[in-house]
Amino acid sequence: MKTITVFTPTYNRAFCLGNLYESLVRQTSQDFKWLIIDDGSSDNTNNLVNTWIVENKIDIQYQYQENQGMHGGHNTAYSLINTELNVCIDSDDFLPNNAVELILDFWNENGSNKYAGIVGLDGNKGGEIIGTPFPTNIKESSLIDLYEKHKVTGDKKLVLRTEIVKKYPIYPLFKGERFVPLGYKYLLIDQDYTLLTLNEILCIVEYLPDGSSLNILKQYKKNPKGFAFSRLAEMQYGPTFLFRFKKAIHYVCSSIMAKNSNFIKESPKKILTVTAIPFGLLLYTYIYIKTYE
Repeated sequence: MKTITVFTPTYNRAFCLGNLYESLVRQTSQDFKWLIIDDGSSDNTNNLVNTWIVENKIDIQYQYQENQGMHGGHNTAYSLINTELNVCIDSDDFLPNNAVELILDFWNENGSNKYAGIVGLDGNKGGEIIGTPFPTNIKESSLIDLYEKHKVTGDKKLVLRTEIVKKYPIYPLFKGERFVPLGYKYLLIDQDYTLLTLNEILCIVEYLPDGSSLNILKQYKKNPKGFAFSRLAEMQYGPTFLFRFKKAIHYVCSSIMAKNSNFIKESPKKILTVTAIPFGLLLYTYIYIKTYE
């Protein structure tokens, strides 16, 4: 059995998926499986992947499902993965040639049941780190502490132990919506485990115009139940008052968008939520103005 699964939820991304495939073929370690979760694509993703399977250059597993959104793709992936480690690489990203080798060597030397996995760096095509590296004196940390306590910035790459991920609830699916922030599950893991920090670029990131990273306000508007759900956990487990208050503002905004009149009753921080209502209304107005078409 392979040691790590690289999994990729994808939706109508046949035009860029080849860059990731070629980077996987170039890996200096082939101790991985590539799991592709086709989230209801209507382009030629299926045919393209089948040609790669026939080529037999790397170990590929393909799974098609009706469209559920990125978080639904993660649910399916986690239900199928049976390797020790896993890492999600988006369809518009790719790996440095030595990424798998870096991960496995680092884990073999430093990993243990104490940790949920590894957090590494994202970079751009020019080799520059996205955001900031980890402080050199921080060898392990929860993900949220990296951002809130140690003031790390930018997207980072998570390599998780599969048995740990499977302990926590799946992402919920809301009718008519296609997005729940992935950080919900990571925040739950943070309550019980830390991550080893690896100051190496493990993924080359390209933010495409139709990607979720560049369309976050429209995502808010289209998926209010998913965002409200995520904010509940962030209010409950947030490390500081300021963090929890910000999430309460977003919770109020998303609840208004979702027309949920029970949002105060459902909140784990009721006083905080009531206090956040005026600011949530302002955020609601701002989002609607910015996304008005």
